[in-house]
Amino acid sequence: MNPLALLGGALFGAGVCISGMVKPSKVLGFLDFASSWDPTLLVVMASALAVMIVAWRIVAHRRSPLLGGSYPEPPSPLVDARLIVGAAVFGIGWGLSGYCPGPALVAVVAGVPATFVFVATMLAGMFAIESREQATRPDA
Repeated sequence: MNPLALLGGALFGAGVCISGMVKPSKVLGFLDFASSWDPTLLVVMASALAVMIVAWRIVAHRRSPLLGGSYPEPPSPLVDARLIVGAAVFGIGWGLSGYCPGPALVAVVAGVPATFVFVATMLAGMFAIESREQATRPDA
């Protein structure tokens, strides 16, 4: 196992635990403008954005990653039905459950029983889409 990947995962897990993002009530409180709005998620997102701005400024001047390999290709700028439907499904799932994939996986590892159903259905959806894509590829 790559020790840097392990360190990055541990740092992410610690961050979502410390910020409370493994608690659906925090996320749902952010999405609830009608009653007691909780700005915690906004602070987490703003902090992540600030770190990424600094990181991109550092990385922008490098031809290749510090530890070897190459940078991935930029994502497609295409906004199609598949992207819109996927974003809508993600948003609906996030709004109903209070979990997004990363914090849900951290909560499963931490043994939070409520996340088991969420993660199981998330994985089923991922496998279903992957199977569908493999079946429709011209080289398949």
